[in-house]
Order: sequence, then structure tokens, then C-alpha cells
Amino acid sequence: MEQDEVAIIGGGPAGLMAAEVLSGVGRAVTVYEAMPTAARKFLLAGKSGLNITHSEPYARFAERFGDASGRLRPALDAFGPDAVCEWATGLGVETFVGSSGRVFPTAMKASPLLRAWLRRLESNGVTLRTRHRWVGFDGDGLLFETPEGLKTIRARAILLALGGASWPRLGSDAAWGGALADRGVPIAPFQPANCGFDVAWSQPFVERFAGEPIKAVTATSTAGTLPGEFVISRHGIEGSLVYAHAASLRDQLAAGEDAHLVLDLAPGRSVDRLARELGRQVEKASFSNRLRKGAGLTGVKAALLREIVPGVARMAPADLAGTIKALPLPVLRPRPIAEAISSAGGIRWDAIEPNFMLKALPGVFVAGEMVDWEAPTGGYLLTACLATGRAAALGIDAWLPR
Repeated sequence: MEQDEVAIIGGGPAGLMAAEVLSGVGRAVTVYEAMPTAARKFLLAGKSGLNITHSEPYARFAERFGDASGRLRPALDAFGPDAVCEWATGLGVETFVGSSGRVFPTAMKASPLLRAWLRRLESNGVTLRTRHRWVGFDGDGLLFETPEGLKTIRARAILLALGGASWPRLGSDAAWGGALADRGVPIAPFQPANCGFDVAWSQPFVERFAGEPIKAVTATSTAGTLPGEFVISRHGIEGSLVYAHAASLRDQLAAGEDAHLVLDLAPGRSVDRLARELGRQVEKASFSNRLRKGAGLTGVKAALLREIVPGVARMAPADLAGTIKALPLPVLRPRPIAEAISSAGGIRWDAIEPNFMLKALPGVFVAGEMVDWEAPTGGYLLTACLATGRAAALGIDAWLPR
């Protein structure tokens, strides 16, 4: 039976960061990855522009993780946005801040950073074993499915960095839940995060506008009011502005409440100004012309008004202005978790020591999205994965005897 000093299960950002830290202090590290190559979700997320962190003031950044913000804070304090940028620069990848405050590599892609990262790990002596799928414990060992059949491996310390439940085709399928639950580890049910939502569109609206972006709007929910854009899909709505409100809408629906994303379709104009300009329009003009001239609304925005508010064309100017500034878009349910960018739920914080070791399993540590936290898109997810991977690695190094 093989024996490792440190076995890291999961070759995503959290696991690779832990491998970097541990190998850097002289620990012998083996990373086990179920897929044929490491960090597949990381690569796909960065296919059209890798967002590695966010440049907003750190005090605000650290509060973006909801109920888990306090538990994540020590890890983020030690490895926050500035540290992420310095780390990328150390790998030869320069970064820049986009207009939204998000931070990107200048090349915009994930692959150059990942190649440099894997080269560093190899030079540090890290062993990466792909096509090794962890299927549970075998006594005090780890049982893997491999191309050569089942294999049991023992390790002095173990880090589980297996991801959450989103994008299962890339390896994050939460299949690890049963093995940990059987060992007394409490797990909060997984839910979609940063996800789209179903909307009861009419067939004509879907046929004409599916795939159309709705730009330059603000959206309000219990999460607050945020500017941005989103996309009409065949099932409902998706896109960055929707994802920013996803946790709020999801939790309202889970509580049995009606959930609406309240849209301001003309954020540059006040209600009074809209009412005046709409009131100036010739009453006999078509509704489309009145909207275009009085409110600057055309195309999908105008169609959205008609879709959500039957009889909107007969509204008085003041009422129409109020509707344009606060259009309640009802959502029915989140899209399936397999479509979500990330997931909420996972190993409960009360099961984890401050050093990221599981209370029920001494010597077994956890990091990344398999822990119960969530965050919006914008670099927060990756930063927290890197930070928890680093924190767990330091916990392992302190726990292991020299």
C-alpha cells in the first residue's frame, strides 16, 4: 500500500494552492485528480476572460461572502486580493483592473496562468496523479478508482478540495458527501448559486427575444440595488446582474414567498422626468413611438414591459413612468444546480476547526467550495478558494510533526 506524507484530493485552485504552500515548506505532496487534467472548471471559467479577484475596498470585499464572511475572514486577511495579484505576477502573469473593478490577467485567459502554476508545482516536487477518483475511505486509507482498478493509499495528512455541486461534468459533482456523512461530518444541502431563474415567458416573447441582452438597467432585490445587464433565455433570465441577486431570490422562493427582480429600465431618468416626457407624446401615436420618444425604450426593453404588464399601453404617463422605473419581474425557480456557476451548501462550519481540519476526522482538512459558503461572481469565488487552500495547507503543516 502506498504512503504519502500529504495527499490532496482535488486538483482545482484550492488544492493546487495548498500543494504550492506545502511543497514550498518541504512537505512531500501528491495531488489526486479525478479528471484527465487538473483545474478543468478553472480553465472553462477563464475561457472568455479569467476574473481572478476584485479591486474594491477590502472591507467591502470581505463582506461579500454572506453568513460565512466571519469564518472566511482570517483566511482572506492572510491572502486577499492584493496577494492574489502578487501571486499571479510571481508566475509571470501581469494583471489589470477592468472598468467594473474586476481584476484580469492581461492575456485574459486561464491557460497561461495554469501552465506556469503547474510548472512551479512540478519544480517543487509535487506529484499530480490524474484519473484517480476518490470513492471513500478504506479503513484508515483512501480508496481511489484508477485506470488500473481500485487502489488504497494512506497519508499522514489529507486535504479534501473536491469542489461543490455545480458543473458536475467538470468534476464538481459533490459525490463525496456520502463518504463524509458516514464518518459523522454534517453537510448543509447544496443549492445553486450564481444561477439563472425560470420565468413564465409567453411563447411569442421567447421566440423573438431569447438570447437578447438587456443592458443599462438596475435591479433590486433584498440583496440591494445594482446596475448591470442580463440576458433573456428560453427558460427565463441569466447573466451577471441576475447572479448578483441569485441568493436573495433563491432564499425567498425556498421560504415559500413570491420573488421578483425589480427592474429600472431607464436608470438615467427620474420618475418625474419620464412622466413629463411621456405626457408630451401625441396620444394617437403608437405605444412603441411614445416609449421610444418619451422614455428611450425600444426593442427587448419595450417588449419586456408588454410581457410583464398586460395593458401597459393604456397606462397614464405617471403610472407608466413608475412602472418603467420599478418593473417587477417574477421568477419561478432557480435553474438546476448543474447549470449554476457555483453552489451554496457543503460541509458546515461547525464541523471545521479554525485550522480547517474536520473535527470528526483528525488529520483530514478541507478547503474550497466543498465548504458551506457562497459568493457572487467577480473574482470572489476564486480568491476564497485560493485563500482557504492556503489556510488549510498552513494548518496541515502546523499539525504534522517535523
